[in-house]
Amino acid sequence: MTLCESHTCVLPLQSDYHFEYTECDVLGSRWRVAIPNKAETCTGLPDPVKGTLCTFSCSEGEFLDMQSQQCQKCAAGTYSLGTSVAFDEWDILPTGFITHGMMTSEGNAFINCSNSTWTPKGDYVASNTDECTATLSYAVSLKTPGALSFEYFYPDNSVYFEFFVQNDQCQATDSDSRWMRISETNWSHYKLSTGNNVLYWRTTTFSLLGSAVKPVLLRNIQVSGVAYTSECFHCKPGTHSSTAGSARCAPCPADTYSNKGATVCHDCESDSYAVPGSGSCKPRPACTENDYFYTHTPCDSEGKTRLMYKWIEPKICSETVGGAVKLPASGKKQTCPPCNPGFFVTNSSACEPCSNDSYSDGKVCEKCPVGTEPLLGFEYKWWTAMPRNMESSVLHQEFSNSNRRTAWEVAGEYIYTTSGVQDTDYLTLTLNVPGYRAQPTDKDNKMSELSRITFIFETLCTADCKFYFLVGYNKWNNYLVEQWKGRNSKQSYSYLIQSNNTVSFTWTFQRTEEISMDRNFSTDAAKIYSIHVTNVIGGVASECRRCAVTPDKTDSSCVPCPPGHYMVNATGACESCPPNTYIRPSQPVGEAACVQCGPNTERNRAYTACLSDCTFRVQSGGEAVQTYDFSPLSNVTGFTGSPRFTNRGLRYFHHFNLNLCGRESRVPASCVDNVTESGKEVKGYVCQSTVVPSEIRSQSMVSSQPFVIGDTLIGVTTETTLEGISSPSWMFPPASLQLPDVIFYYKSSDTTQACKQCRSADVRLRCNPTANIKDLITLPSKCSEGTCDGCTFHFLWESQHACPLCTTDHYREIVSACIQGIQRTTYVWQQPLQCYGGQSLPPQKVSACVTMDFWLKLGVSIGLIAALLLIGLSCYFWKKTRKLQYKYSRLMMSSEGKECELPTADSCAIMEGEDAEDDLMDLTHKSFFTKIKSFSRERTSDGFDSVPLKSSYQHQQEDEEEEED
Repeated sequence: MTLCESHTCVLPLQSDYHFEYTECDVLGSRWRVAIPNKAETCTGLPDPVKGTLCTFSCSEGEFLDMQSQQCQKCAAGTYSLGTSVAFDEWDILPTGFITHGMMTSEGNAFINCSNSTWTPKGDYVASNTDECTATLSYAVSLKTPGALSFEYFYPDNSVYFEFFVQNDQCQATDSDSRWMRISETNWSHYKLSTGNNVLYWRTTTFSLLGSAVKPVLLRNIQVSGVAYTSECFHCKPGTHSSTAGSARCAPCPADTYSNKGATVCHDCESDSYAVPGSGSCKPRPACTENDYFYTHTPCDSEGKTRLMYKWIEPKICSETVGGAVKLPASGKKQTCPPCNPGFFVTNSSACEPCSNDSYSDGKVCEKCPVGTEPLLGFEYKWWTAMPRNMESSVLHQEFSNSNRRTAWEVAGEYIYTTSGVQDTDYLTLTLNVPGYRAQPTDKDNKMSELSRITFIFETLCTADCKFYFLVGYNKWNNYLVEQWKGRNSKQSYSYLIQSNNTVSFTWTFQRTEEISMDRNFSTDAAKIYSIHVTNVIGGVASECRRCAVTPDKTDSSCVPCPPGHYMVNATGACESCPPNTYIRPSQPVGEAACVQCGPNTERNRAYTACLSDCTFRVQSGGEAVQTYDFSPLSNVTGFTGSPRFTNRGLRYFHHFNLNLCGRESRVPASCVDNVTESGKEVKGYVCQSTVVPSEIRSQSMVSSQPFVIGDTLIGVTTETTLEGISSPSWMFPPASLQLPDVIFYYKSSDTTQACKQCRSADVRLRCNPTANIKDLITLPSKCSEGTCDGCTFHFLWESQHACPLCTTDHYREIVSACIQGIQRTTYVWQQPLQCYGGQSLPPQKVSACVTMDFWLKLGVSIGLIAALLLIGLSCYFWKKTRKLQYKYSRLMMSSEGKECELPTADSCAIMEGEDAEDDLMDLTHKSFFTKIKSFSRERTSDGFDSVPLKSSYQHQQEDEEEEED
């Protein structure tokens, strides 16, 4: 009994199995083996045979027949890419594709991002729109070097879209080349190396304002370099291939359709229609007022124009259906309005520009007078034809096969938006400029007003329409300047252009963001009445002006005034501006062009701005003048406000850069946009950008939306108001009474819808000797974003360098006691200390001195000696007096009472023995000192003491004096 008989099985049919190749060995060989389609199929399968080489492949339009191992042509209605695989149907996620969502590193960890993935939408796959990171990946093994191409739609710069490839060596695409350009529809091509390659498409949304985000769309992904394809693919609905061996299927034209695998396209019935690439026809709706628009015909040779109505192309409505409207008849001929300023009317009633040295009001060109120059620019206020440097287009919310390109139409006094294919379409109007005439710059690279665009517009909306104004820095990127929502009355908007990189201006109108196939808001429209751009190369002039006061205009034929001079209106002569003034570029004629510099500022050498040398002097009350030196704070300083969060918990910051002061050589503060390819950069004294911590493109910080807060220094003062800019004290209340804050005032030349008087900023410098951190800059607690109204920004900078320079008035001396003959003088700061730098403390001074003990001892000793000497002298003279009295009394007794007669002295000496008598008489009266002195009395050689005697006459006078007493 055979094996099959024991298992009661039959030999398999060819449909019960299929062929596959084994993995390639090291020699590049492989085997073809049969694989059963059902598990119960047992024996009877074809034996393995030697397969083709691993590098074998078929051409486009062919497939590898595994039975014969030969290339065969694809049948009609199918196609093959040869060594490529393509993915153009996205009803489900194709095999091999993986998508997942995750929260960014800075997001809310409690938010579930598992459902934030790429979603198939039929003809394409769409990214997420929430604040999660969505990744779409596809792994492919290439046998030969190949290539990748895909089509994407990337309309919103709130989404960061990157693509990169990781090969089998784990090497990924360079981070700088991962970023994808913002575009309506764009093809990208990449080279792939042999081996395993993993393709990654990754999006991260940063919706800071909580507005709706437009997803990134992908379709038509094609990878080449695979070894072979064993089957042909059927053409998808809306396409067809009429011949065998087709490499791709062609889309069906308008008003035709096809099913899957079609070889031809079928025409729609007369009452139905189909857009190009449709898989079915739709009934034509009745025509309404929304299906046509009005415009003015160009002026004819008679100078006449006509109001004309036209169907919106492609026309999809029917005029024969009940309730359909007819196209209104064209209006009567009317006289054409004049040409736009700077143009003249030709003989054929066409408008042509005037020559470079002429101007016009739209009728006839006239030469500019001597000493003047044409004020060149573009000014459009009459709309009889679309200007040559303007174009309109329709950008669709999603991939669309519509070939409609007309979005704006002229209507005489204005240009307006027509109906789109869908209400979600973006109707764009673009004005291209070739560049701007040279304008002077000062030494610190401060640009005067290069150009300015002003336009008058109006929006008429019943839904949540949006009107955008964007500036373009290259053909790929537009930067959003301002947007308006809903109905807006007729108004003017002005934007200052400071960079020659601005090459275009775009106005975009969207009726609603709610996706619907019906046109419910087609009557909503935006109107632009006039557009005026100044100082444009190749522009025309509507007027002439006196020669510019600034001397650096190389493309002007006028002889300018010297620096610091203005031009007199009547004569054109140059007059000198008053001292410490600069020239106002926007008003080049008359003395009003000279602008006085603000307090504590000086004009620069180019007479274009006022600067501060970072020093400041102030005298308050009767105190001495205090000098400040802010030079250590003059370098560009960056600081960040408190973190803010979106609705989904994504953290972001407002980052500020500040350049406080400096002369011509200072480096201005700058803020950049490192998200878009334009790399927009703004410069000034104060600027702001929005930064988001992220790992996108291997960057720790993503910066976007930069703008200038202040590019002109108004003044430096301690006053809280200067030229309309207020810096209230309650914004930053001081902790205690201290020195007044020094305030720097700045102003920007940019105006916005909210800040029609331009943005401004004030920086308070507060003395804080204990602040060791150089950039201790804070924002108002009541206005955490630095501004309470969005226009005026307030900052507090506490620093040691914000204190006045120290002088001799800021310290005092302390003299120590005299210790061991040494006295020390020490200098200390007055407290609380309110100065920094300047004059330093003198070193300690040491000097010799005499102590108090020495002088006390010396005084006591001298006093004691003097007392002893005085006592001795007193005793001595007392003794002498007593002796004389004694002698006198003896003489008186010897005279026996006779007046005026004294006895004759036998001798002037004291006889031997008188001492004893004298001593005996005075024994009771002598002191110890007297006794000692009596022994030391000097005697004569004969043994007698020498005693002076008075004459009788002297005795007589003494007696008379005693009697009188």
